[in-house]
Amino acid sequence: MHKTDEKTVDPITVAEVKEIARKRLDPGVWDYYITGADEEYSIRRNENAYRELLLRPRVLRDVTHIDTSTTVLGKRYDIPIAIAPSAYQKLAGGNGESDIARAAYALGTNFTLSSNATTALEDVAKALTNRDQQYARPWFQLYFLNSRDMTLELIRRAEKAGYEALVLTVDTPILGNRLHERKKPLKLPPGLKMDNAKARSAGGVSKAALLLHARSAADYERVLREHYDTLVNASLTWDEVIPWLRSHTKMKIILKGILSKEDAHRAVEAKVDAIIVSNHGGRQLDGVPSTLEVLPEITDAVNGKLPVIFDGGISRGSDVFKALALGADLCLIGRSALWGLAWDGQKGVEGVLNILERELSRTMALMGVNNLKDISRSMLGRAKTTGFGIAKL
Repeated sequence: MHKTDEKTVDPITVAEVKEIARKRLDPGVWDYYITGADEEYSIRRNENAYRELLLRPRVLRDVTHIDTSTTVLGKRYDIPIAIAPSAYQKLAGGNGESDIARAAYALGTNFTLSSNATTALEDVAKALTNRDQQYARPWFQLYFLNSRDMTLELIRRAEKAGYEALVLTVDTPILGNRLHERKKPLKLPPGLKMDNAKARSAGGVSKAALLLHARSAADYERVLREHYDTLVNASLTWDEVIPWLRSHTKMKIILKGILSKEDAHRAVEAKVDAIIVSNHGGRQLDGVPSTLEVLPEITDAVNGKLPVIFDGGISRGSDVFKALALGADLCLIGRSALWGLAWDGQKGVEGVLNILERELSRTMALMGVNNLKDISRSMLGRAKTTGFGIAKL
């Protein structure tokens, strides 16, 4: 699915892997992955927020052995970095979703399969065998459709296949204003399809994207009428959706798309199993803060009552360290995993995870901590807004 690069490459940073992906991917696929909503301010803010935080190392501490393992929802992770859901992974290369899943398992971590995957959820589950029970089984990302029958069918398929959690995406009642996608719609090539939600695709184009292309209110209403059952339910509320899911599945329920302390409080009250602090990679509402900026208020609001998972702009191991210092229990990568897939399939994704693990371990050693529990907010600072010096967070 990508252009051939005749040179042997050996990248040592995620930025170098990204450049390989840019050269190898079809331009339309690259643009689909890399772009976001409106002016893409939130994409840039996600990436730039890490530079605003400074590290405050401690010295003369034993860092001979670095332990990057953690436990989330009762399961072991060898590294605090898992893989976020992203659509159409076979467009990036290799065996798509199956390669990413196997790479995550090889590194002792986990991944979430997108509803808009190009591999059937059952096939991905079959690719993952003989895993020690101390590690997590895969999670399945869910868009709650207007048709509850279709939604329930997906839930039952995921549960039967052995998925451990439902990741309900809550920031997408409609698609964001993705200007590039409107001008150059992505269409799946022959042979690729949305295997987990076939009814949500028309001629290789997501039906959700049909609403995106509406040029008037009348157009919008027409598309809504014609494809109502297969579009995301925009009427969901806290009081309704969590109890409904609880009544239909024993899988854990994780909410993806939390950006405020108010919604974090509601998640605790709703007794969900975990939340993911995410702005959808800047692809939904442009102008929202970076996820790193809102992370402290959310972890303070949750106060350890449920796991806080974090994604948004991670491209270095030090980025992971900063998110953990602000209270995240686990970090997710999305685009970076796709760059690895374009580089060298499963091995490329493993390469990205290894790069991030090495960078995180090195950062921990230089910061004077040898395990994740000792990482704290006191290890971060930022330039004072008045005067000169470093202000603690």
